[in-house]
Amino acid sequence: MARLPRLFAPAQAQLITAQYTHATTQVLSVSGGQVFERLTNWLGQSAHQHRVSIHGWCLASTGLYALATPSESLGVSRLIQDLGRRLAAQLKVGGVFSGRYRSTIPQPEQWILPCLIWLERSTTREGLVQEPTQWAWSSAHAHTEGSDARANWLQPHADYWLCGNTPFARQAAYRDQLNAGNDAAIDDQIELALKGQWGLGDQPFLTELALCANRRVQPGRRGRPKRTIA
Repeated sequence: MARLPRLFAPAQAQLITAQYTHATTQVLSVSGGQVFERLTNWLGQSAHQHRVSIHGWCLASTGLYALATPSESLGVSRLIQDLGRRLAAQLKVGGVFSGRYRSTIPQPEQWILPCLIWLERSTTREGLVQEPTQWAWSSAHAHTEGSDARANWLQPHADYWLCGNTPFARQAAYRDQLNAGNDAAIDDQIELALKGQWGLGDQPFLTELALCANRRVQPGRRGRPKRTIA
């Protein structure tokens, strides 16, 4: 069966994850800090070049995570390919990403913040830090404490702005949510949507998304189609 094209819908954010190969992870476990610094700069440069707005990001030990809105259907693919080429030239371990990147389109005002929390807590799930803000290479610090000079290309999503009327209020409200984390069932739904590369939201959202997306946004019914009698 042919693979479905990348899911894309105009003006819709995508949650993206690209997992590293085992060889890449081994190199990063030894010299990750220096590489992550370069990768942070490359992420901003590539996002600008390929017209992708980055709303959240995390460079963890096993993969790259981002919440981003591409201006065109190939924007994210080109960004990941660009990062892969630069990182491969830096590490000299062959291909750096294990397979294709995965993505999902989350429902605004419902799933955007859970997706941000999920990606920024990836380092706590991996046991790298106890608190997400302790990890230097993610958007957690910018969302909880203010702008990050190393990633001044970050463009907070509209849903983040709804956390409060002032910067302090937004940061405090988001910090509480980030520290608490998502319920396990929420994380499971996010990961299931990423695995299938489908839309993430309620049925009205998925129905509306299907009208503007480049392919179907949820799995088809299993089994053979019902026979019709003439």
